Amino acid sequence: VTTKLQASPLLARVLPFAIFLVLTSCQGSLGTESHFWVYLAKCVVGAWLIRVTWPLVSEMRWVISFEALLAGTLVFVIWVALDIPYPRLSQSDPSWNPHEQFGSASMMAWFFIAVRITGSTLLVPLLEEVFYRSFLYRYILAPNWMFTAHNQFNTKAFLATSIIFGLTHPEHWLAGILCGMIYQLLVIRTNRIGDAITAHATTNFLLGIWVVTQGFGHAEKSQWHFW
Repeated sequence: VTTKLQASPLLARVLPFAIFLVLTSCQGSLGTESHFWVYLAKCVVGAWLIRVTWPLVSEMRWVISFEALLAGTLVFVIWVALDIPYPRLSQSDPSWNPHEQFGSASMMAWFFIAVRITGSTLLVPLLEEVFYRSFLYRYILAPNWMFTAHNQFNTKAFLATSIIFGLTHPEHWLAGILCGMIYQLLVIRTNRIGDAITAHATTNFLLGIWVVTQGFGHAEKSQWHFW
């Protein structure tokens, strides 16, 4: 795998995301508890994939900027605000509630919460943003995508990438499309993938804190469906 990634700029940006996506589809397939163990395994594999591709994908770098933090916070607000009735492409899986699975006072529950927040904050943004912003957007934009700057706006590429990003979040597809647009506009504005990585991480971290803190001990206010 390492040799193939080194030989192909396309594979270096696509294969890690594809593997991560396949592992995501396996969550819960071996029983309710596999939601948690498969996520842990996915994080281990994801961390290894990032380690392998880090030297190969120069744009896979964190950029801390005010714009990125602002965009990430805005996306979080949109994601939560759009938790309203509208047609969903699939129903949220209620199984990802470690307090219910392992007990609210269980160290195991808090361990998997920490794993989920860490994975969604430090791993998911790198894998997803490199795929969507570095590869997919530019691949739709131009045949010689590797030599295409990140700050070029193209309506077709912009809409297609944003819609695909949204559809990979079928329970929250509308929020996903809008958020994909914000991340893409950030990249176009800054000409850097790193800002979108930081924005995405900010969104996921805030969402994780929201999920854990809202309604803790109050089942009627539970926000686990966001996970």
